[in-house]
Amino acid sequence: MAGEGPWQPPEGSWASSAARRRNMQAIRSRDTKPEWIIRRLVHAQGLRYRVAARPLPRLRRTADLVFGPAKVAVFIDGCYWHGCPEHYVPPKTNEGYWSEKVARNIARDRDTDRQLEEAGWLVLRFWEHEGSEACAAAIAAAVQERRR
Repeated sequence: MAGEGPWQPPEGSWASSAARRRNMQAIRSRDTKPEWIIRRLVHAQGLRYRVAARPLPRLRRTADLVFGPAKVAVFIDGCYWHGCPEHYVPPKTNEGYWSEKVARNIARDRDTDRQLEEAGWLVLRFWEHEGSEACAAAIAAAVQERRR
């Protein structure tokens, strides 16, 4: 019967415990603090954009900020999930699964960059640890240049 005995992860699940499962489910995929701060700074410069949108409708991947007419797609990558060379630390539990997951994310990021660039888009990627003001300034400069 449901609810009897200790929690068990489903067959093949990534969750090693109920607590780990709750923790992983709570991680945001959008509207993170670094994204929010950068969006606020870019908006203050008078630029408008779409949030968590697909730059290419046929491509099932979303950019954090999309400047459609200028064809600029901005990604603010988390250090853990996207394998930051400075801050990524391999997991201590279920290492194989998580290391493979991050490797797949990195490969998907490179594929996304390639597909967008082939379609004429400028792809800007920033790490979550980078200074928000510098990121916003780079975004604004790129968008304004592309609009000319």
